[in-house]
Amino acid sequence: METIFYPDRKDFDRLCSRNIPADDPGVTAAVESIVADVAVRGDEALREYALRFDGVSLDSFELTPAEIDEGASRVDGETARAIDAAAGQIRIFHEAQRPAPLRVESIPGVVCEQRPVPIRTVGLYIPGGRAPLFSTVLMLGIPARIAGCRNVVMCTPQSGSAPIAPEILYAARVAGIDKIYRIGGAQAVAAMAYGTASVPRVDKIFGPGNRFVTKAKQLVTSVTAIDMPAGPSEVMVLADHTARPDFIASDMLSQAEHGPDSQAMLVTNSPSLAEAVVDEVGRQSRLLSRAESVAGSLSSSRIIVTRSREEAIDFANMYAAEHLIINMENPREAAMEIDAAGSVFIGPYSPESAGDYASGTNHTLPTGGWARSMSGVNLESFMRRITYQQLTPDGLASLAPVITAMAEAEGLDAHAAAVTVRLKSFEK
Repeated sequence: METIFYPDRKDFDRLCSRNIPADDPGVTAAVESIVADVAVRGDEALREYALRFDGVSLDSFELTPAEIDEGASRVDGETARAIDAAAGQIRIFHEAQRPAPLRVESIPGVVCEQRPVPIRTVGLYIPGGRAPLFSTVLMLGIPARIAGCRNVVMCTPQSGSAPIAPEILYAARVAGIDKIYRIGGAQAVAAMAYGTASVPRVDKIFGPGNRFVTKAKQLVTSVTAIDMPAGPSEVMVLADHTARPDFIASDMLSQAEHGPDSQAMLVTNSPSLAEAVVDEVGRQSRLLSRAESVAGSLSSSRIIVTRSREEAIDFANMYAAEHLIINMENPREAAMEIDAAGSVFIGPYSPESAGDYASGTNHTLPTGGWARSMSGVNLESFMRRITYQQLTPDGLASLAPVITAMAEAEGLDAHAAAVTVRLKSFEK
């Protein structure tokens, strides 16, 4: 893990680079081939990729209700209770996000309305691999159901050596998801985007994933919507001399263990804290089971020592972290100066893992700097807003001079005529 002392502002952009290049030609070519193949050959292609990438020969893709029930029943009691409790927290926060309809009479006789409506069919991608993210099932499935989505489809990979994790199936049952397909990777994204004989086409795809899944989501945006390009996980800790090095090290390592392409950053104006965190990271990392993932992540992680608190906050806004932990004096004051982050964790007792599991906020967040322009998943991610307008004869007459003048100035005679023909009808 590299420590950079007092970088010039002209170097900030370079120091904001992630572990993995934003556009890897090799990944792009591979995913383009997979997506195109699934779009053309459907289920046949899915079976071939399941055998090639997951080592499993599939006769059917959808899990039966009996399979879901059997798998869910294998969750131990403590984990089941934890999932139930987390689901309750997530429901509370997302229920509170319900948008209200809007009705405005802009002038007499002209009523404009806006009404939130759920997306009809959504697809949820749940990663498997090193750590089956059953918490993501809750984070996506619960708001989808609260929003009122009619059809909720979930894809998650099944390997040849093991069934789908029972925790994923239990969480799906808690979240109210009953359409589960045992496919993963870019091919699952393609299946949900284009539809196959077995997998329904969806209107929007949600969920994090590796570089291949992220690239697939970007490629299918010509045929379906996506939540965001949520790629490898990342955390930034913004700290000063008041912070505890052991807290910071644990937060950095909690992201590093996700995988070698994850990134952990510390930005501080305290050189002594930076040195202490390096020591703590070394000590704590030796106690972790995912040594390979941690080592790979830390090799491209950084500690940035700035000249001031203000410069540290400026760097944080430029980096736009998926997770930003603020562990400084007056942390809430610093948090209000942040305008680019997926989710912010305020104070020394707000670890990122609280948001990952049980505080109630959503952990599906923009990565790779996308937090500068995108929000994390929330209830409205599963909804659309339709506008309505209704004009009375008097209302149309009031707006007619404005409409016809603008239409004629743009050279759109038919637009103007659609108004004048109605005005003439009033004279009869």
